[in-house]
Amino acid sequence: MAERPENPTPALLNHLNQNINALGAAIEEIGIWIDQRGSSDTSDRINEHLEVLSNNSDAIAELLVDLIARGKPEEEIDPED
Repeated sequence: MAERPENPTPALLNHLNQNINALGAAIEEIGIWIDQRGSSDTSDRINEHLEVLSNNSDAIAELLVDLIARGKPEEEIDPED
């Protein structure tokens, strides 16, 4: 993965958006396949969309870990120490 941005939220949201679009497209293709009673072309297109999900899943997981880590408050230092 490329260098992590200072604020990972935009990158995370971009990957999530790509996944949402891919899921929608895959479901649409499944509907077409059902209507047509099967087609290797449709199957290929579904696999292409599902590949997007697969390719993004690692980046999403890494960005979520980074986002969660950045959201944890640092330990407060007692001023008397």
